[in-house]
Amino acid sequence: MYKRIIIGMMITGLIGGIVFYNKVDSGDFQLERRGENLIRFHVLANSDDPEDQVLKLKVRDRIIEAMAEDFETSSGVEESREIITNNLKKIEEVAAKEVFANGKDLKVTAILTEDSFPTRRYGGVVFPAGKYEALKVVIGEGIGQNWWCVMFPPLCFVDVKNGLTDAKTQQELKNTLSEEEYTLLYTVSNDGELPLQLKSKIAEVFRASRNQFNRLASKF
Repeated sequence: MYKRIIIGMMITGLIGGIVFYNKVDSGDFQLERRGENLIRFHVLANSDDPEDQVLKLKVRDRIIEAMAEDFETSSGVEESREIITNNLKKIEEVAAKEVFANGKDLKVTAILTEDSFPTRRYGGVVFPAGKYEALKVVIGEGIGQNWWCVMFPPLCFVDVKNGLTDAKTQQELKNTLSEEEYTLLYTVSNDGELPLQLKSKIAEVFRASRNQFNRLASKF
């Protein structure tokens, strides 16, 4: 009787472990406070036409240039959120001016919203899939490939082609996120999976639990 109970507990535990492991492995491991502490910046091109894609990058440059000083002196995510909210019209005007300068007649819309995003790499950091707060600038139809960066902490304003080399920005990430969240950004792979050593540790825990259950079951 007791042996059956122990075996049942062992099976339940292993099934639960497999479900948890698969959930982690599929990239569903979430940053608990991600939406509260990070603001992304997305520019959606009118289409995938080469001219529209080039225009997208020009609009990006003008917006970053116009807003750089405000964001570089921002003391936190709340202030950054306020800066964006108070400057949405300005951002639209800056973008529209660049669109017009390139001979295009396209409407530009800027909104601060929360949206779902896939796993994406930015320099040496990987942001897991999930919901993020974001400043979205939509050019025309907004159905082309988008460009993105992180508005706060102000990663948009540093060179990240070879990874995050700006010490101040790395420190801001540490100050903004918990230690676990900060570490996760630097360890999650491109496809959203946890690093091999962490997955191995999870498997090790399950093996140890299974062995312990076996020892208990053998006593009955």
